[in-house]
Amino acid sequence: GVGRKKNVLFIMADDLRTSLGCYGDPVAKSPNIDQLASRGQVFLNAFAQQAVCGPSRVSMLTSRRPDTTRLYDFNSYWRVHSGNYTTLPQYFKSQGYFTMSVGKVFHPGIASNNTDDYPYSWSIPAYHPPSFTYEKQKMCKGEDGKLHINLLCAVNVTEQPGGTLPDLESTEEALRLLKSRVNDDDPFFLAVGFHKPHIPFRIPQEYLTLYPLDQMTLASDPDIPERLPTVAYNPWTDVRMREDVQKLNISFPYGSIPKDFQLRIRQHYYAAVSYMDAQVGRLLSALEDLGLADNTMVVFTSDHGWSLGEHGEWAKYSNFDVATRVPLIFFVPGGNEAGTSTFPFIDVLRESVHSGKVRSRLVELVDVFPTVSYLAGLKVPVQCPDISFQVELCTEGENRAYAAPQGQSERTPEDVAFSQYPRPADTPQENSDLPDLKDIKIMGYSLRTWDYRYTLWLGFNPKTFQVNVSDVHAGELYMSADDPGQDKNIFNNSDYSEIMRKTASLPQVSWNSFYRLFFS
Repeated sequence: GVGRKKNVLFIMADDLRTSLGCYGDPVAKSPNIDQLASRGQVFLNAFAQQAVCGPSRVSMLTSRRPDTTRLYDFNSYWRVHSGNYTTLPQYFKSQGYFTMSVGKVFHPGIASNNTDDYPYSWSIPAYHPPSFTYEKQKMCKGEDGKLHINLLCAVNVTEQPGGTLPDLESTEEALRLLKSRVNDDDPFFLAVGFHKPHIPFRIPQEYLTLYPLDQMTLASDPDIPERLPTVAYNPWTDVRMREDVQKLNISFPYGSIPKDFQLRIRQHYYAAVSYMDAQVGRLLSALEDLGLADNTMVVFTSDHGWSLGEHGEWAKYSNFDVATRVPLIFFVPGGNEAGTSTFPFIDVLRESVHSGKVRSRLVELVDVFPTVSYLAGLKVPVQCPDISFQVELCTEGENRAYAAPQGQSERTPEDVAFSQYPRPADTPQENSDLPDLKDIKIMGYSLRTWDYRYTLWLGFNPKTFQVNVSDVHAGELYMSADDPGQDKNIFNNSDYSEIMRKTASLPQVSWNSFYRLFFS
């Protein structure tokens, strides 16, 4: 009907940094996401609140920061552990939407009650691709002809169990669900979480042909920055554990990966991005074929980035832009020329496209919930009070749909994006990348503004969730203008002691109020 609410197709990639054509990456071949971008709004500066899957997804889907979800690891369910927060899909469900989850949307397991938060968030149980069970098994042919648990794992799909892979299965299921909703009166919210480019790079081997090794280059800053505090370094333990990486005998924690292997990791990461892009293309062209493209808004994002050798680091688990910055694209239907196709599938092996409305404002993944609500025509949840553990429905983000029209300056000085990362110790340990709550001793709070990234590593008590602002373990300050890669830490203690003088008289404060006092 005329007053019908818009459907929502919410697509999330796993561990995807802004390695996409529409974000200006010259290497990436991502024609389908680029095409979505060319018809939508692209947020160039979107940041995750914590660069690891479980905490980031719960933060995005509840629109609460990690200090409010109190999830910094994978071991608690927010409704029991911190507060009974309404999620984005749950809110849509309460407004008459039929909500569905395919693949990795919530982090599966304890962090979503072993049900992906069904029945609160979803109208039907969440779907997980059966072939995902093989992802952690010996599936990768080595040079010895035997099967291994490798990082690099390009495969012949026909030889895989069931002749398929997880993201292929998720795409099939999403297409089936889309078809089932075509004649339904209720609007739908379909979340599709792709597993790639998360490691292992178990992907169809043909995608490697898009990225010949002799054309791959190393990160432009492959060395550990001289003044990087030891607490800030993430030792990429999950990458080290793979059999093909173990064979390289790299010393823990600072040994570097041989250059030829670095090039192969980068090649496989990009190939995994192109494989995932093709699945996005199948979803978008199905919207078109099923007559849903005129009434379905599309969101595309990721849970956080992934370092590809920058700063001598790999994987996520840090506060650098490469780990915290994510793609964020919104497409809202309307204004398409009659008779033209909105989303023709683009074969990555043949052609490419260019970008649409670009937004440069600094935004955060906590902004997704209020923005999607607004764009779909629902009421935007109210702003959370300073302490919101008892408040079920509110947002710690902002509705970004009002972003300045193009042409107006978007560099507003008050723009700021927050991220944070916990550590168990001042020096790299086996559990530095992903400490359990009980082992967290230090929290690295990081502010990204137009001009700088400023990170303070502060004492943290995991029993009381209190930050001790006078217990400074280290600091980082990178100036965007002359150090866009974040390699020259110019933090010095005298700047910080000025702030400390002001805070000396304060009681224990949450990071939110600490921020309001000093940076507003």
